[in-house]
Amino acid sequence: MSKKLITAERITLDASDNFVFQRSLLAYHKAAEYISGDVLEIGTGEGYGIGILAPKAVRYITMDKTLQPIEYQGENVDFYEAAVPPIPADNNSFDFVVAFQVIEHIKKDIEFVREVYRVLKPGGTFILTTPNASMSLTRNPYHIREYHPDELRNILECEFPEVEGYGIVGNKKVMSYYNKNRSSVRRITRFDIFDLQHRLPRQLLRLPYDILNRMNRKLLLLYNRSLTCSIKMEDYELVSVNDKCFDLFYVARK
Repeated sequence: MSKKLITAERITLDASDNFVFQRSLLAYHKAAEYISGDVLEIGTGEGYGIGILAPKAVRYITMDKTLQPIEYQGENVDFYEAAVPPIPADNNSFDFVVAFQVIEHIKKDIEFVREVYRVLKPGGTFILTTPNASMSLTRNPYHIREYHPDELRNILECEFPEVEGYGIVGNKKVMSYYNKNRSSVRRITRFDIFDLQHRLPRQLLRLPYDILNRMNRKLLLLYNRSLTCSIKMEDYELVSVNDKCFDLFYVARK
């Protein structure tokens, strides 16, 4: 049986993904400091955050457009396959909605935010992350768009009366890896003399993006294994949002 290419949009436990995986873990642990009651996670992906968040919830609903094989077992957890928006849930159903690395994939982002607001109970909270456009090294053809801090705030404030902006930053070790990655990406993209990454339709770029991204991460691991594998969640922190954050981490209250 042929092995399916793992898209670069799905974070795996492979060591080459460690740089991204560890900061994703931090987002889940920070979200766990907020949540309780009835919780909906949109864009569950590989499900590695469920074990962090579900024990904090009374009822935990996970939703993804493609259900992945997820080992986590819990009496309070239910899995649903659905593409959003709309969100297949009643008004005022959840105390918290969590959506990590999701909104950049959604064409109707304002409708998505409006739907999250609808399914939240009065006083409910929306916690989301998304890549900070300022720190992206190349175009990601899986993303409809990426946001600068003020752009994301403006969209959220269209529905939510209270919005707090944070961001995930890394220490010197993290930045050392990031700079090596940036140099490697520049070596690859220097061959794109016609700037095709910004001219071609996203669908045509996905396969080469996946191949080159995976190749790049594997090479970075090969030549920088000690650095790559040594990055831990503790090498990241949550700060007030700024242009140097890797990910935007926003908290919006209904």
